[in-house]
Amino acid sequence: MTTVLAFVFVLGVLVFVHELGHFLAARRIGVRVLTFSLGFGPKLLSFRRGDTEYCVSAIPLGGYVKMAGENPDDSRTGAADEFLSKTKWQRFQVLIMGPVMNLALALVVMTLVLYQGAHLPAHEKQPVVVGSLTDDSVAAAAGVLPGDRIVRIDDRPVDTWEQFLMTIVTKANRQVSVVIDRNGKYVTLSMTPNAVGRFEMGDIGVLPIMRPEIIAVNSGPAQEAGLKAGDIIVGVDGVRGLSQTEVIDRIKASGGKPMIFDVLRAGREMSITITPRLTGETMMIGAQISPWELRVVEPGIIEAFNLSVQRNWEWTRLIVETLGGLFTREVSVKQLMGPVAIADLSGSAAEQGWVELFGLMAMISLNLGLLNLMPIPVLDGGHIAILALEGLSRRDFSMKVKEKMLLAGFVLLVMLMVTVIYNDLARVQWLGRLMPWR
Repeated sequence: MTTVLAFVFVLGVLVFVHELGHFLAARRIGVRVLTFSLGFGPKLLSFRRGDTEYCVSAIPLGGYVKMAGENPDDSRTGAADEFLSKTKWQRFQVLIMGPVMNLALALVVMTLVLYQGAHLPAHEKQPVVVGSLTDDSVAAAAGVLPGDRIVRIDDRPVDTWEQFLMTIVTKANRQVSVVIDRNGKYVTLSMTPNAVGRFEMGDIGVLPIMRPEIIAVNSGPAQEAGLKAGDIIVGVDGVRGLSQTEVIDRIKASGGKPMIFDVLRAGREMSITITPRLTGETMMIGAQISPWELRVVEPGIIEAFNLSVQRNWEWTRLIVETLGGLFTREVSVKQLMGPVAIADLSGSAAEQGWVELFGLMAMISLNLGLLNLMPIPVLDGGHIAILALEGLSRRDFSMKVKEKMLLAGFVLLVMLMVTVIYNDLARVQWLGRLMPWR
């Protein structure tokens, strides 16, 4: 139920904002709007105000604004309030405002999300220094060693782990050139990232240097010994470089004997002796341990807006590169997501809280805005492209030409929808097992 409600909420907001952009732009230039609908198909709820019927329709996968005299085959009187009676510049404004509203929504929502502040992994903004490699790591097989710093993927510099991850996810099953800095000497290695997870994201099996951090201390041995939130664990009983899992395993296996924790606090290293205590059937110290060091982000509203601009620009670049990769066959179509996957992600985000849900909404809104700007007939970008071509040729295309262009766009859109829905269904475990060709 959470998944369904979250999906309806996210999609409903995105569609409403998109169609509201068209609606407001049409009303501003004096176009008569006949219908404002959330969803397609049979109307479930409706009411009329003035010339406009507002309704909610049965198929919640989009929406539409129907304007008077919008299509050449509509019955037209040539009245000034009909869409095709307006100039090309005015019609452009109506068409562009739907995607623009989605882009603006992504910017505003992400600003509000970032303004809430967050505890984020510190390594995201650090250089791509390899701390360890996973089992069966593609990078290890290619010759990458702990301590190597990755500086480029193909021709693109990667200065931080965040940039590295955004670059490598689109490279699944495609050979890439990785430039590493090894003690000041640059080495170029070739490798093919694995496709991991349900969405088949590229991964070469490298991990950053991660030191566990105490994120909360409860009443118990840790508090009594003086351990504090923010302490970074650099060693336990003289063994350094332990992961969060290894630290927890050592606590469980301690048998209640005192343990020496070497921690870093405010840049100074100190040792704290903690004696784990049996809680239920498990030895515990009464502290919550993060797998990695955290950085606290608490921006003001202006800084949050600037960060939102940066985040949306990074997402835009990733989306454009992914779309370009689809045409050059450098990116697998298996990475595309449809309504089922979006519903699944919405449900997962909602379970984590409203901040995560709204962050997902911002990303999907940006995707929706950019995709609608693609010059594919049927989409807003396609109509804008036709307007531009008519403007360049200084004449309107015939109805037959427009019909052929719209039909080509419709076929392309149907093919895209079939692909993403197939991908969604293939990610369902029991359905995927019925597809031996995958």
